[in-house]
Amino acid sequence: MVSRGKTGVLGAMLPGMQLGHGIQLAYCTNIHRGESWAETLANLELHTLAVRERVAAGRPYAIGLRLSDRAARELSEPAVLTDFQRWLDRRDCYVFTINGFPFGPFHGTSVKERVYVPDWTMPERVAYTNRLFDLLARLVPSGMEGSVSTVPGSFKEFIRTPEQEVAMRHHLWQCVEHIAAVSERSGRDLHLGLEPEPLCYLETTPEAVRFFEKMRADRPGDSRLGRHLGINYDACHLAVEFEDPTVGLHQLAEAGIRLSKLHLSSALKVRPVEPARNALRAFADATYLHQVVVRPADGPLMRYRDLAPALAARTDIDPAEEWRIHFHVPLYRPPSDLFDTTADHLLGVLDVLGRDPQRCRHLEMETYTWEVLPPELKHRGVVDQLVDEYQWTLARLSERGLFAPG
Repeated sequence: MVSRGKTGVLGAMLPGMQLGHGIQLAYCTNIHRGESWAETLANLELHTLAVRERVAAGRPYAIGLRLSDRAARELSEPAVLTDFQRWLDRRDCYVFTINGFPFGPFHGTSVKERVYVPDWTMPERVAYTNRLFDLLARLVPSGMEGSVSTVPGSFKEFIRTPEQEVAMRHHLWQCVEHIAAVSERSGRDLHLGLEPEPLCYLETTPEAVRFFEKMRADRPGDSRLGRHLGINYDACHLAVEFEDPTVGLHQLAEAGIRLSKLHLSSALKVRPVEPARNALRAFADATYLHQVVVRPADGPLMRYRDLAPALAARTDIDPAEEWRIHFHVPLYRPPSDLFDTTADHLLGVLDVLGRDPQRCRHLEMETYTWEVLPPELKHRGVVDQLVDEYQWTLARLSERGLFAPG
């Protein structure tokens, strides 16, 4: 059983599979609908334990927990938190990471750009994130790192003044101070990961590096920044930006930026011939924002805030150009013969980790779009999809010496 006490040391304890180098692997529970704590726990009972029985029966099992602001407030009640700690103990499960990106409802309604609100210009984002770290310090096992992922500052369209940029950095420093204090009290190594995303304030790796330079300039010599604030590298997001993972991860390392977590995810990659464009309309759902980045055969990248506007705007198309679309697709296969995925980018990320396993210990599969997948991709239940994602991921980790089956 995994120890959550202050005196126990996790040591070689691993998540349900024999991952090496202290690496933790989970799927993110943001795939499941539910905003209250009662709904979140019901999803763990119904779906997460079913996945666990098929991939890690009888062994300690890691959970990547998504908590809305409402669920975090409800779980913060002492009696509720104690009950959840006992639930984890009884089932030999543990939490090492929390998705703190979506503050409010994330399924069953039009989320779009509202997913970034409140952003880091707003004190509500600070209070929510601090609360997540208070919870994480009580949940993460002793001797193990704990991470929270968060919005990349804001959505670019929302930032109109220099004062907003200053406010973002100020609020992030407030959060760093809180994380440092909670880490000291709990004896845990806790860190926050900003998650660059297309069309957001932090969109690319170079933008992230420049932002951290400004953060350091605000408080020269304060080492808490390097320990407690880093980047949550989402492979889907950076692939949409046509980044090279080896180059991007090297830039982060050279800049001394902590790699807080790796989101194992893939985007749609398309040559926009007419049949493919017609088929893409099935992915233009009303729930999530599906930013599009286009690489022409000749010229700079072009960006569109959503898939439907990109389809409407791009009528005279060179079939040699390539579209990359922020739509998290299942890891284990392309969705159809008309589309490819950016799995090559994700494999490049895992190659870097295979060469340097100490770069990041937190891996989280994040294909939250299950509810809005076209019908032909939803002929099985969510548990089946998640099991397939584990199998694909573990096979790729095994190829790189990061997982030993058995």
